Amino acid sequence: QVQLVESGGGLVQAGGSLRLSCAASGRMFSSYAMGWFRQAPGKEREFVAAINWSGGNTMYADSVKGRFTISRDNAKNTVYLQMNSLKPEDTAAYYCAADSTRYGSRWSRGDYWGQGTQVTVSS
Repeated sequence: QVQLVESGGGLVQAGGSLRLSCAASGRMFSSYAMGWFRQAPGKEREFVAAINWSGGNTMYADSVKGRFTISRDNAKNTVYLQMNSLKPEDTAAYYCAADSTRYGSRWSRGDYWGQGTQVTVSS
């Protein structure tokens, strides 16, 4: 079992930056791919970014490519989402997720989910 706790959300003006963190419990973190998703009010949850267990393979939604960067620190059991040039349409609850496929080459699915952290971007 893996527990995920997100932090770092808040209110920011358009063009600003935030860094989200997701702290994971458990010894298996370093072997799991990790992902970030978001859900805006009235919309379905959507994929934002993912990173494989080693950090050598990353994926991004087209809407955030070039603005967001996903990274991880396996020694700290933490995955990050650096968000730059934020836009009002980035406003959403952001969730991190873990793919329990061990040492997968890329993200496959979310088996464990955090509770989310709210990001609000004002225009």
